[in-house]
Formats: sequence, structure tokens, C-alpha cells
Amino acid sequence: MSHGPRYRVKFRRRREGKTDYRKRLALLKSRKTRIVVRKSLRNIRVQFIDYDERGDIVRASAIASELVKKYNWKYSTSTTPAAYLTGLLAGVRAKEKGITKGVLDIGRHVPARGSKVFAALKGVLDAGIDCPHSEEMLPSEDRILGTHLNENISKDLPEIKTKITGGE
Repeated sequence: MSHGPRYRVKFRRRREGKTDYRKRLALLKSRKTRIVVRKSLRNIRVQFIDYDERGDIVRASAIASELVKKYNWKYSTSTTPAAYLTGLLAGVRAKEKGITKGVLDIGRHVPARGSKVFAALKGVLDAGIDCPHSEEMLPSEDRILGTHLNENISKDLPEIKTKITGGE
């Protein structure tokens, strides 16, 4: 660690590796609603957030554990199909609140092609929210249907998707 009168300690969240302030500033300057996707070991969380000087305002939100409680999801909530359904659920809720556009904020997650973060984005896009993206980053339909995990997921997913969207 450096010493001396000119040394300045970095912000705590920067030191912990939690926040990239340059990326955050660029997203905030766009003045669009941020579609924040965060994943943990057990869940995926998708939130639509607007900036405010006093603190960010969450306009719509969904977490994968809701799939188990409300939509009878029998499988893991940390999979690609669960991420897709969570994004779809958050997108439908955002659409009800009048949100039509957003910009993806994946935070410190590495943008890997076909990852869970982009599966959640695919769900948001299927809900009718406009977000700039590259088609090649989105996962394939087989991965979204979960055929690589369990054949039963691909049978149950369309039914739950219909419940979320209200039969659209």
C-alpha cells in the first residue's frame, strides 16, 4: 500500500471490487432506465432502476425465487431458464408501469456469450421492452428451454411463460 501526502484511498466499493464507477457514470449519463441484472449462487434478480440524487429508485423488480412461490417452478432458480423467466416477469411488470426502454447494466459480471445475464435480457426483450443489444450475445433457444439440463423443463417452461404474460 502506498504512503505519503499525495496518496488517496479509493472508494470502498471500488476497493472491494463491487462497483465500476466509470461504467456506472456512463450508464447514468444516458438518462435511460437501467435494467440491472445481478446473479447470486441461488437466484437471479432483475430490476428496472432510475437515477435520483437522493438514491436510485427501483421502478420494477423480480427475483427468481418468486417463480417457485407464485408460478410453481420445480427446478433450480439459478439456471438459464429461470433467468429467462425472471427477466420476462420483470419486463411484464415494467411494461405495466409504463417503461418502454432501458439500457442493460450487468455490473461487474463478465459479459460471456449466452450467459444467464443475457438470458434475463432475452426475457426482458420478449416482454416488449426495448434495449440495445447484440443478437449474438443472447443464448440459443435450446439453452433457454433448458434441454441441456432436463427435458421436463422444456415442457413446463411454455406453461409458466403463459402464466407470466397473461396468455399473450
